[in-house]
Amino acid sequence: MIEELRIRGVGVIDDATLELHPGFTVVTGETGAGKTMVLTGLDLVLGGKADAAVVRADKAEVDARFLAPTAEVVERVEQAGGELDDGVLLIGRSVAREGRSRSFLGGRAVPVSVLAELSEALVAVHGQNDQRRLLAPSRQRAALDRYAGPQVMDATSAYREVYERLRQIERDIQEITTQARERAREADLLRSGIEEITSVGPVRGEWDELVAATARLAHAESLREVADHAHALLRGGDDVGSDTDALSQLDAARRTLESQRAHDPELGRLADSLGESVVLLSDIASDLASYAASVDSDPRSLEQRQQRTAALNALTRRYAPTVDEVIDWCEAARVRLAELEGDDDQILALSSEKLQLRERAAELAMRVSDARRAAAESFSSSVSAELSELAMPSAQVSVDIRHADHPDGLDVVLDGVRRRVAYGASGIDEVELLLSPHPGAPARPIGKGASGGELSRVMLAIEVVFAGSAPVPTFVFDEVDAGVGGRAAVEIGRRLARLARSAQVLIVTHLPQVAAFADRHIVVEKSDDGQVTTSGVRVLTESQRVTELARMLAGMAESTSAAAHAQELLDAAAREREAKPAKRNRVQQ
Repeated sequence: MIEELRIRGVGVIDDATLELHPGFTVVTGETGAGKTMVLTGLDLVLGGKADAAVVRADKAEVDARFLAPTAEVVERVEQAGGELDDGVLLIGRSVAREGRSRSFLGGRAVPVSVLAELSEALVAVHGQNDQRRLLAPSRQRAALDRYAGPQVMDATSAYREVYERLRQIERDIQEITTQARERAREADLLRSGIEEITSVGPVRGEWDELVAATARLAHAESLREVADHAHALLRGGDDVGSDTDALSQLDAARRTLESQRAHDPELGRLADSLGESVVLLSDIASDLASYAASVDSDPRSLEQRQQRTAALNALTRRYAPTVDEVIDWCEAARVRLAELEGDDDQILALSSEKLQLRERAAELAMRVSDARRAAAESFSSSVSAELSELAMPSAQVSVDIRHADHPDGLDVVLDGVRRRVAYGASGIDEVELLLSPHPGAPARPIGKGASGGELSRVMLAIEVVFAGSAPVPTFVFDEVDAGVGGRAAVEIGRRLARLARSAQVLIVTHLPQVAAFADRHIVVEKSDDGQVTTSGVRVLTESQRVTELARMLAGMAESTSAAAHAQELLDAAAREREAKPAKRNRVQQ
């Protein structure tokens, strides 16, 4: 609930703090004093549209403290990056004269849209404009579902899960069908690429070996000549004298040193080293001879390798930078081609699942519709009973639940007749509230079947009945009692007092009969220093309440008769608050 609301620079309010409590709080004041600015400030802090026209001086600021928010609210605050302060949620909003706005949630700056989304779980505002919004059939259906409780909400949740899956399948089938030509073209390209790569048959790791072998074959003659010449230099040959080859020269040097080994061991060591060199070079010469003999200068083999290299080059230019990546592309293409070639099977499987889901959706939609009809009967009785106590004893409110035929709708049985009806995320029902103000009058939509005064009472009755099922701890009513008076006004106060037994209620009113039922009375007062007009708020004592109610009754706070009437209203309201709560006609949960 709201613990405190501080408003600075909003309209005629310079700086005011409202300390709110559980139960029923009423806000009154003379015309033009700034009563509506209190709710304007509350609307701002709840993410409402910022109007620069209400900004006093340079900036308007509103801060609100909410006690014991629900787990849902806490989770949303944490998702937005905010946090609670000892179980208290702080929300702030500032609006500059040029229209620039800043919002804060739990100590963290957030977009104003976050406040607007969160407000639905914090406060239910019922005012003149909100009444008009409730006239929309979609809002009436949502409100009826809340009133019905788990019987509808659980069935709707199960239906919506099936509905979302059904819609996804329909989108998948539509995508596959509409993109059939593009998918066929993609399959042809993949198939062509796979065939080309398969015909070449690349092998992982073959490229480096192929390049080396091709280079060896291309230079076979020069490689053999070099190897033969190196062998001749080591071993001798036709073009090199046997006494001038390297091995002969080294062996001669070794023998020379060997002849003097006995005279100096160092010469013997060097002779041994030369001997080792002779052996090593002799092995190298043998390897050169073997290499020269192994060099293949077969032109046919060279041509084959060059052709293989060209074929692999063609693949790497078209499909991937390397041979290994070409093979990877081919493997992925086979998987994708299998998917594309399986479209017919996929459509068949999806179509089969679609039929099953449509049957399941029809079953759940009927369960939702039946639960709504049961709730509608209870709701109609509750609202009609409320209207009876609001000086409309003959008025009857009913809920019209209709179904529109549609060729692609769900097959259901309604009143013993099989029909194909339109459906959506909320089921198959179109819901509209109807009013018959007196016997013999036709039931018409509530926005068309009531006069201005009647509509205020009808909407209040509907709001009170709906509010009892709303998942919020605080209800705010902005002059929804406009256009009524007398006994009806007393009953409005009585209804709000009963509601305040289970929730926090805040109302701005001009009716003393309504104000008398409040647990706490706040008055908005206007002051004028000759230059600037400002307003402030003040909590009234019991004696001050009598004076304020007298002013509201007679326009004269000092009127003795008005004061007596005011005291009588307060006494009657006190007895009502102490009375046992009346039973409400609600859907059996």
